[in-house]
Amino acid sequence: MPDPSTYRPRTGDIPSSPGVYRFRDPHGRVIYVGKAKNLRQRLTSYFADLASLHPRTQTMVTTAAGVEWTVVTTEVEALQLEYSWIKEYDPRFNVKYRDDKSYPYLAVTVGEEFPRVQVMRGAKRKGTRYFGPYAHAWAIRETVDLLLRVFPVRTCSNGVFRRAGQVGRPCLLGYIDKCSAPCVGRVTVEEHHRLVQDFCDFMGGATARHVRRVENEMRQAAADQRYERAARLRDDLVALRQALEKSAVVLPDGTDADVFALADDDLEAAVQVFHVRDGRIRGQRGWVVEKVEDVTTADLVEQLLLQVYGDTVAGAVPREVLVPVEPPGRAEIEQFLTDHRAGRVVVRVPRRGDKRALLDTVARNATQALVLHKTRRSGDLTARSKALAEIQDALGLAEAPLRIECYDVSNLAGTHVVASMVVFEDGLPRKGEYRRFVVRGTDGQDDVAAVHEVITRRFRRYLDERERTGDLDLGGGPVDGVPAGGVLTGAVAEASPIDPETGKPRRFAYPPNLVVVDGGQPQVAAAARALAELGVDDVALCGLAKRLEEVWLPGDDLPVVLPRSSEGLYLLQRVRDEAHRFAITHHRSRRSKAMTASVLDDVPGLGPARTKALLRVFGSVKKLRTASVEEIATVPGIGPALAAAVAGALSGAPGRGSDGAFAVDTSTGEIIE
Repeated sequence: MPDPSTYRPRTGDIPSSPGVYRFRDPHGRVIYVGKAKNLRQRLTSYFADLASLHPRTQTMVTTAAGVEWTVVTTEVEALQLEYSWIKEYDPRFNVKYRDDKSYPYLAVTVGEEFPRVQVMRGAKRKGTRYFGPYAHAWAIRETVDLLLRVFPVRTCSNGVFRRAGQVGRPCLLGYIDKCSAPCVGRVTVEEHHRLVQDFCDFMGGATARHVRRVENEMRQAAADQRYERAARLRDDLVALRQALEKSAVVLPDGTDADVFALADDDLEAAVQVFHVRDGRIRGQRGWVVEKVEDVTTADLVEQLLLQVYGDTVAGAVPREVLVPVEPPGRAEIEQFLTDHRAGRVVVRVPRRGDKRALLDTVARNATQALVLHKTRRSGDLTARSKALAEIQDALGLAEAPLRIECYDVSNLAGTHVVASMVVFEDGLPRKGEYRRFVVRGTDGQDDVAAVHEVITRRFRRYLDERERTGDLDLGGGPVDGVPAGGVLTGAVAEASPIDPETGKPRRFAYPPNLVVVDGGQPQVAAAARALAELGVDDVALCGLAKRLEEVWLPGDDLPVVLPRSSEGLYLLQRVRDEAHRFAITHHRSRRSKAMTASVLDDVPGLGPARTKALLRVFGSVKKLRTASVEEIATVPGIGPALAAAVAGALSGAPGRGSDGAFAVDTSTGEIIE
């Protein structure tokens, strides 16, 4: 375990200006990013007596092996740089707000030629406007179903949309007037975009204008004795009002705000936010965060606002953000949000009135969310720590295995042999670092040889990275003339495990503390032999056999048997099962692609790109078989000679299935039997 005094920079070398600092571990990985108005004062506080530090801060400074900083001009620049680095490096000791559940959004793909309304979850996409989040997906679908009477915008998938255009008939929604059917040209691109804009305006809060418009049209139709039209507009008006009734009025019309509240204890904090648009609650969202450092509620609010609004589109940032405690850098946060929104944003603490009452309501929701989270995940943090400690004791490791890599091999009768590598850090999966291998150099049914090959390839790549970048020296002394703890530049920057071209960690830059292989004594022996051949002697190794859940160590004739109730065994099983799932998924994917055959594969000069081009134009091999050489030659990239070869191959090719046709995925061009 590193001693903070070994890499502590001299106080005189640390500037007293604003800046952003990074702590790195012995392998160069950034484990913590922070900002400070006074770098010298802030960094010096980390090197005080360990007993006086918060327990999690103690863990951070004893895990780190070096610190570096970058000086900036203003505190706003420090705020922006801190956010960029947290997003880039994903440091394990920074506070991360993770949703306590997956919230659905109402999304409108305004960037497409014919925008589509749909339910979306997960990461935000460019060119898409989001409304919500909502508590339930069915609530979105009910609202959309009501609004489609008034705003008949497209809701179908790309495949359905293309097929409708090919056959010249709209889907069911087009026949019941809940879609304007742009797929068959009932409306132009401009007319459909106007419908989409009206839909977005209504969902964004501009509801009164559309309600008045429908009312006026209804009265005018009745005055003109067009009673069927008036009845239709009457039903549209009812649908609009029903959609409005689904969101409660809590603030005066025109109010555009997000209301945040927190409930916390020594270990965790629960966050709730109500999204208020035009005075109505349009959505609700919640997070639960683990406190990594001794942070105050004000610090949590600052980090929360950065992470919530850092990746959102400009339209998602409201004019007003209501918080329970004023963040320490309120002016800088407001400037950050104002720049992001391209309009004035105010961050404040409501003291009285309706906004204060709403904040109290959100706070009660946060308190209940924290209680529910504690009930559901009681002992979760303790269980993970206990599991790592039990593995350390059972395997006789010098320290807890904070990074575990597990490998599994998958094949079917010796064909399509693949392997997987999954990564767990601090007892949690880190899916961004999962890797897949295609095993080619062994007999398909020889799992032992496959394990040897995969371990060799993984750690050879790691050693190659080390040889190419050089061993990082993150200690307290100067490197290439740079003072201890100073900014890494030049040759030192090239030695970083972060790829300068992509800005992301190199693929195999970090070694694990523990390697787990799915299997017993033979698989463990093969992995140990691979590590020994490469000279890797600082990585622990074990195997987990499925039948009796025995843990095997290299060179031991008897396994280590952990109690069935052991948290350590449970964690190893989770790691092994995740590796097995990942390997099976990869194997099925490769097997499916290999089984996907086409009569076009044997046509000389017709590769995958041209095959997909043909299938996009004709839709299926059956239609392609009936096309003439001249029609085939009109496809981009297909000349007369190649068109003749395709027509000749198809004319003598037996069909597939009962009707001799191939089914085609029109979005990818792949042939599906």
